[in-house]
Amino acid sequence: MSPRDGVLDVLLTRAQQGDREAIDRLLGGQRARLRRMIAVHLDARLAPRVDASDVVQETLMEASRRLPEYLEQRPLPFHLWLRQLAWQRLVDLYRHHVRTRRRSLNLEKPDFLPLTDHSADSLADCLIASGTTPSGRLQEAEERERVRAALCRLAPADREVLVLRYLEQLSTAEVSLILGISEAGVRHRHRCALERVARLLRDSVSDQH
Repeated sequence: MSPRDGVLDVLLTRAQQGDREAIDRLLGGQRARLRRMIAVHLDARLAPRVDASDVVQETLMEASRRLPEYLEQRPLPFHLWLRQLAWQRLVDLYRHHVRTRRRSLNLEKPDFLPLTDHSADSLADCLIASGTTPSGRLQEAEERERVRAALCRLAPADREVLVLRYLEQLSTAEVSLILGISEAGVRHRHRCALERVARLLRDSVSDQH
């Protein structure tokens, strides 16, 4: 256990005893992390109506209300539990603001939120920097556009594991808990997603010759 984990465990214990200061420190200490996660997934179509700070605040209010239940069961590490609440809030907002204007199968059951333009650019940059792309020494803008196009053609489950690993920077163990699959399953899905991106990029280069 790291010193940080030790502090968190103490705060959780104190919070379970009703210590208001500990509760405030628990929730407040996750504000920046929640904001980063929400920024990754907040659809641009919601931006005129929804502010990331408001989603953070609503998530923390819901967490405060449900904290006794969490402390009794502790089904997930605390930061992943908060992430789960934030994710559900984003899904609810997406259903409310987007589904009412455009109905489709994906919107009826949005198990995966759409990849935002900003996140698509960031994820493309991560894959390019990691050496995942096999497309050679293309100009940066051209390579990013090809990777973005490949990401758009991936199955939502493949995109999601890449977002969790590269943009949210979660560990294999954390992704395992979020997706409800084994760590070996996460590694397999991650590897397959990268292979599919590489294959789509190779196909796109071949199509141009």
